[in-house]
Amino acid sequence: MTANTEKDLTALRKIGEVVAEAREEMLSAIKPGITTAELDAIGAKVLEKHGAKSAPKCQYHFPGSTCISLNDVAAHGIPGSRIIKKGDLVNVDVSAELDGYFGDTGATLVVEPAPELKRNLCECSRAALYAAIEIVKAGAKINLIGRAIENEARSHGFSVIKNLTGHGIGHKLHEEPFNVLSFYRKNDKNILHEGLVIAIEGFISSGAEFVKEDADGWTLRTPDKSMVAQYEHTVVVTKNKPVILTAL
Repeated sequence: MTANTEKDLTALRKIGEVVAEAREEMLSAIKPGITTAELDAIGAKVLEKHGAKSAPKCQYHFPGSTCISLNDVAAHGIPGSRIIKKGDLVNVDVSAELDGYFGDTGATLVVEPAPELKRNLCECSRAALYAAIEIVKAGAKINLIGRAIENEARSHGFSVIKNLTGHGIGHKLHEEPFNVLSFYRKNDKNILHEGLVIAIEGFISSGAEFVKEDADGWTLRTPDKSMVAQYEHTVVVTKNKPVILTAL
């Protein structure tokens, strides 16, 4: 969507703060022994407190309020009885709807003691997100987002997952532009315009460049068991620096 009014911006900020709060509550609760279902319940409680609805549930009938992905699972991990252990790479992805507006955010951490590879992967993924945000402004080519993410990944010896992308967001969880890529595509001539709302997310991998879907129809996993980290913010494009809706 294009946020044209103060009403739009106020509503987007509100849902952005809600999903960011849920994200942070979940990250703070990650420790050895907690199950992914228990972690999901924490996020669901935050959403419920604010009257927000889980976007994966209401838009796609996902079997959880949030997506929780571990280690070689890049996205759409289903919360359940899986017990989080020391050294696990844990991603939480929270998206929700409130008053007809959507917000989407995610972050990854490693349960201590953290293997160096996983720690570096997290740091690279976070740096890639902010490198992309730095170049977002009205008039810039959308493919510069992918170039920034891909350059950051390559500079640390990592890869990007090419069949997972960022996306437009606003009145739905996924809107145009549907493919905010994490790699540079020269022939993508699309231009960012003022007020455009997008979710930027780079999936940084220690090996694979593509993920495959598990038999459950949801879980997206690397075929070579390589690790994946993801950080995500919802932003509004302006003439200058973008407005980060999901930062606390």
